[in-house]
Amino acid sequence: MSVLVLHQVGSLNAVPYDAWFADHDGDVLLLASRENLDRVGEEIPASGTGYAHAEAVDGYDTGGRLEERALDLAREHGVTRIVAPHERDLERAAALREILGLPGQRRETVLPFRDKALMKELAAAAGVRVAAYREIETATDIVAFADRHAFPVVLKPRDSAGSVGLHILHTREELDAYLADGFDLYGPDQPNLIAEEYVPGPLCHVDGLVLDGRLALAWPSQYQYALATYATDTGPRIDLTLDQDDPLAHRLLAFTERLLEALPGPANFAFHAEVFHTPDDELVLCEIACRTGGAAIRDIVTLLFGADPTQSWLRAELGLPVPVERPAPGSAELPLPRTMTGQLVLMKRPGRVNAVPDAPPDLPWIERFRVFVRPGQTMTAARTSSDFLCTVLVSGPDRATVEQRLRQVETWFLGELVLDEA
Repeated sequence: MSVLVLHQVGSLNAVPYDAWFADHDGDVLLLASRENLDRVGEEIPASGTGYAHAEAVDGYDTGGRLEERALDLAREHGVTRIVAPHERDLERAAALREILGLPGQRRETVLPFRDKALMKELAAAAGVRVAAYREIETATDIVAFADRHAFPVVLKPRDSAGSVGLHILHTREELDAYLADGFDLYGPDQPNLIAEEYVPGPLCHVDGLVLDGRLALAWPSQYQYALATYATDTGPRIDLTLDQDDPLAHRLLAFTERLLEALPGPANFAFHAEVFHTPDDELVLCEIACRTGGAAIRDIVTLLFGADPTQSWLRAELGLPVPVERPAPGSAELPLPRTMTGQLVLMKRPGRVNAVPDAPPDLPWIERFRVFVRPGQTMTAARTSSDFLCTVLVSGPDRATVEQRLRQVETWFLGELVLDEA
């Protein structure tokens, strides 16, 4: 009756699986990426405490050692469930379940959320508007797509996450430079690449939870920045939930429900959908993932609804009680958020950290404050969209108040931060 947890990225301290699954009738086992633990400065928990077995796996992302150890532990401990909350582990966990004959998500319900070409095909067939796209196998495919749809052109791996591998080419000259230096016919993104039409307008996201195959909770937010510019951003990246009486919020919820109906997802999962709101007031799918969103989105959903989406999703997978009312069959009513929230992110930038505040002002509406650097550390430019300098989460009665509070914290933080910029 053991449950095996795969942990690919992020702090283990922030996801206490052993405590989350304490009422599970069996042992809790953990396989985690050693490289990730080194990045976040954490040690693997000791086996025999909250975990019957806990192990850091070398080469977690690049080799087959994870699968080898998972199969060994499954035989040794009688594993009956595998849970994997991170994007790049979804397919690996599904394949292991198939080999072991275990219940849970299979690859046919993972791929529509991982393969962006398949995702768009299924969504478009159900009447959900998607940006024009083309699967790329040769340089000629990119040139032909640009000739047909004009610039800018978006290029990205079909199964990427966190804006990794994303390129936005604005001109013919940028395309020529990319083909000369950045396009590798035999590289890791080939033939795993798609071109997309550039969609203008702000990017919104809808985050929520599906239980027993039905939408249980969801609410939209809107990025106040471009996701793709994480490596060069020196200013704040602000993200705000939409007010309850904002008509766009309810349009986005309806759009997301149609999208979820179009994709053959598992019975229980958290999701993060990204949707463009164009200057012509249309909604266009960017993409959707069947896992909790990054940055502070997990905390945002927890504040909105009083339930941690990752914990709730994983407990539901194990058949354990969750602190969310399961929707009645045929019910269209969704819970409304209890408050409005927003997050502010500052990305790492080149320079040496001389001084950085380690605690925020004593203000009741600051819900979370985290700093990811220390004095004496030399930073480089952000390499991924989660390479943070600091993150701040605040609450408030409405969107305008939340934004004003985020700006207040930003001014304070930048006034305390001392950098020798490179």
